[in-house]
Amino acid sequence: MPRTIPIFAQNSAFTAAGLEFRKSPALSLYVHIPWCVQKCPYCDFNSHEADGGIPERAYVDALIADLQSALPLIWGRPVQTVFFGGGTPSLLSPAAIDELIAAFRALAMLTPDAEITLEANPGTVEAEKFAGFRAAGINRLSLGIQSFNDEHLKALGRIHGSAEARRAAQLAGEHFERFNLDLMYGLPGQTLEQARTDIESALSFSPPHLSCYQLTLEPNTRFAAFPPVLPEGDICADMQDAIDARLAAAGYSNYETSAFAQAGRQCLHNLNYWHFGDYLGIGAGAHSKLTLHDRVLRQMRHKHPKAYLDNVRAGTPVQEENQVSAASLPFEFMMNALRLTDGFAPSLFELRTAQPLSSILSRLRQAEADGLLTNGPDKIAPTAKGRRFLNVLLERFLTD
Repeated sequence: MPRTIPIFAQNSAFTAAGLEFRKSPALSLYVHIPWCVQKCPYCDFNSHEADGGIPERAYVDALIADLQSALPLIWGRPVQTVFFGGGTPSLLSPAAIDELIAAFRALAMLTPDAEITLEANPGTVEAEKFAGFRAAGINRLSLGIQSFNDEHLKALGRIHGSAEARRAAQLAGEHFERFNLDLMYGLPGQTLEQARTDIESALSFSPPHLSCYQLTLEPNTRFAAFPPVLPEGDICADMQDAIDARLAAAGYSNYETSAFAQAGRQCLHNLNYWHFGDYLGIGAGAHSKLTLHDRVLRQMRHKHPKAYLDNVRAGTPVQEENQVSAASLPFEFMMNALRLTDGFAPSLFELRTAQPLSSILSRLRQAEADGLLTNGPDKIAPTAKGRRFLNVLLERFLTD
């Protein structure tokens, strides 16, 4: 029988000997699928073009072996959410997804009601698999729509068109009670009215969840090397305000920086991130954050798919591993928790960092004096100003 690490008791403490965590955070599983049909020019994720197909059998075997090797770090801890991200996870067959979910249930303590999300491309081939994904155990779909405008989709280098986006959104609603549509604004040549039209198109499918991001030019992307002409900052701010107002009127809560949900339809996997919960990441380039009784451990798997497959076979899937310093934990916690509109309960800070809230009290008070957050006995949360200038707020908690 494998050794079971007990779920720690109620509180945590920072002792002279170091960190001591007495209660484990919620645990999620992230599964990275690193292939796409075509790399988008704005994408800085670990994704690789699937020239000639993907090695599905070898990769499924590697993911299962990767999970097996990591089990000693998570013994006795229930897995509450699973997220297949990428890349384009919908390139996998429903049979492969079914096999993986069965393995997760057999090897890890996957809860019976676990939220299991799969990111999907709206392309026709992937959309035809939606029923199979649902039968395999996926209970939440996240569609990378980005826009319903053919001109803007072409500018973004997307391989689907508006008709495919609409068809995929319709199928998502038919097969999944819970699904998300990803949209972007601030696109090359986009007007305020066109951004509004995209939101209206999305709302016509009654998605329980929407993610709305402003396009940014990330380093090491084609857009960074050959930047397109984007709308001016004031226009993008107007787009954000219009999107916020329209979705609020439609009954969506902007519960996190870029996420909007109907009541009770928030993404539980992402909420665990923002609450500074734990996650085990398997797959090429996947990251993990795991709380042990005396430290917080971060890991990264080998990034290139071939290197990952080779190293899993060799029994060494982890490329990098390090311990988060006690001094860094408060900032890391705040960097996540302050993305939430409702903020966090003060007691959560100590549970997640094993340090007293008094260690950052002066910074909290200064941020409150500057109108960036509210600091109450039951809740610490960013103000509207703090949400708009989140980076300025977070800088207050950086260590010297």
